[in-house]
Amino acid sequence: MTLKASGNVGELSYPFIFEDSPLCDFEILTDELCTYTGLALSQISNQEVRESLERLQPKIFNLNGSIRGKCGIFEDDIQNLLSEMLHFKSQVHDDAKRFVLPRGTGPVIQLHQCRSLSKKVVRALVQVDKLTTKNIPETLPRFANVLANYYFVLTRVLNQEAGIEEPEYISINYPSPK
Repeated sequence: MTLKASGNVGELSYPFIFEDSPLCDFEILTDELCTYTGLALSQISNQEVRESLERLQPKIFNLNGSIRGKCGIFEDDIQNLLSEMLHFKSQVHDDAKRFVLPRGTGPVIQLHQCRSLSKKVVRALVQVDKLTTKNIPETLPRFANVLANYYFVLTRVLNQEAGIEEPEYISINYPSPK
């Protein structure tokens, strides 16, 4: 049996929900990423971080629509996000930690979830590229990769501000970087 829409608009959550394509999976992931960003934003008191996330949130929906419609992520978007990430990174006192165990208060953990979702968005783009004939604008995976790093830096800033210790995670699985 192939699932399909019933024809009743009220029974359809998304026009492409029954599509047999990774495009819809990408769109659902970016929708989830935008939602988690909004959830974290609703709980963050740091005004500078709030303003940054408020500027970012519409860009995530631009990313969402860029896979099926016209591309809404531009080189300037990538450079601006990189700039914001580096600005926040400059505020982290112990920035030598390569990775930390995901800890913190509610909004910090939600930003860690956004970091993880950003990686899933990149992986979804890999699947769209592999399984369809869709031409993926090169700005999309670049922007999504920067998103993961940006969210990580925000978690570091907010935990530092709250005085929350972040234990560095050092893998036993891979050699230490030189």
